[in-house]
Amino acid sequence: MNPSQFAYQRAESVDEAIALLREHGEGAKLIAGGHSLLPIMKLRLAEPETLVDIGRIPELRGVRRDDGKIVIGALTTHHQIATDAQIRSTIPLLADTAGRVGDRQVRNRGTIGGALAHADAAADYPAAILALEASIVARGPQGERSIPAREFFLDFLTTALQPDEVLTEVRAPMPAEGHGWSYQKLANQASGYAIVGVGAIVVVDGNGACADIRVGVTGTAAVPWRAEATEAALRGQRLDNGAVAAAAELVDGGIDALDDLHGSAEYRRRVTRGLTRRAILEAADRARQA
Repeated sequence: MNPSQFAYQRAESVDEAIALLREHGEGAKLIAGGHSLLPIMKLRLAEPETLVDIGRIPELRGVRRDDGKIVIGALTTHHQIATDAQIRSTIPLLADTAGRVGDRQVRNRGTIGGALAHADAAADYPAAILALEASIVARGPQGERSIPAREFFLDFLTTALQPDEVLTEVRAPMPAEGHGWSYQKLANQASGYAIVGVGAIVVVDGNGACADIRVGVTGTAAVPWRAEATEAALRGQRLDNGAVAAAAELVDGGIDALDDLHGSAEYRRRVTRGLTRRAILEAADRARQA
């Protein structure tokens, strides 16, 4: 199926993009790599009247360090994130997650900003973004604001971004030296999307107990989440198989799991618990060996 007719505008700066969004109102959509928006336009799930192309705005590209954080421009591609030396050395969870997005074509054209703004329930990034306690920076007519990852994802294909805001960058704090990490994913074999994805960050103390743990989950429900009950059960505990397995059973409490042709709600719950256990154990092993 082909998308419905639309007008096309190219913005040369963030300010121009904001002005175009205000001019065209709710009928306008931003586009960069297009690997999130175009598929749903072809299915007529989105029918924007105007596409505002921000793909050539130089200030939205690149990776840098700033005040103890890694700052990633919204137009940075998945491949660039997966291979960037700074990201690989400081936040390898994000590099590994980016390297497992879609296929090679998607990784070379798709961008982190587009993926986050689209907020597909089966996207990979939310698990890592939540576990890293990253923030999403947006700029609009009222200026710039920083949105914590926990407040960014609101519903299926819905975020805290306002219609006239542009997602400009992602700011990820660098985890503690010697932390462990893991991203575990059950992928849809046709698309590469996450039927379930679990990202974990673990820090162990000198006695081998869990000093800090953060777990993000994507794919299971319409909205990704932090597994707070699982985290609370393991802080201060030794991360042995029994303790981790018991805590992983708490990961989906109160969650309305998706039930579709890719997996029933109960199947997704079982997979989520299993991948949570694997992610925490692998992250703990990496932390012990660091």
